[in-house]
Amino acid sequence: MKTILLAACLLLMAAEAQAASRYDPTRMSCNRVQATIARQGAVILRYQSTRVPGLPLYDRYVRDERFCDAGEVRARAYVPSADTRSCAVYVCKRPDFERRFRRRFFHDN
Repeated sequence: MKTILLAACLLLMAAEAQAASRYDPTRMSCNRVQATIARQGAVILRYQSTRVPGLPLYDRYVRDERFCDAGEVRARAYVPSADTRSCAVYVCKRPDFERRFRRRFFHDN
């Protein structure tokens, strides 16, 4: 019975991970990219790097911290869109407390 319950949980987690829709933001206006994220809560945006030709870039972008894992916070990011090079969106990141501590207390003037 425990094996069946464990298998069911794993299947649900896999289905949840695949549930995020995928979009190419360069085929959408910035407003549409932001509206899509707001409507769906979390999406995967995939686009080509402008610095390295042929290199695909992608990440999971979220509406708010409810779509982040435990211990993560929402952080601003930018993606290209059809009408702008820098469309403001949000990603989930782990806070880097150590770097903030060093910068604040050990910063050379």
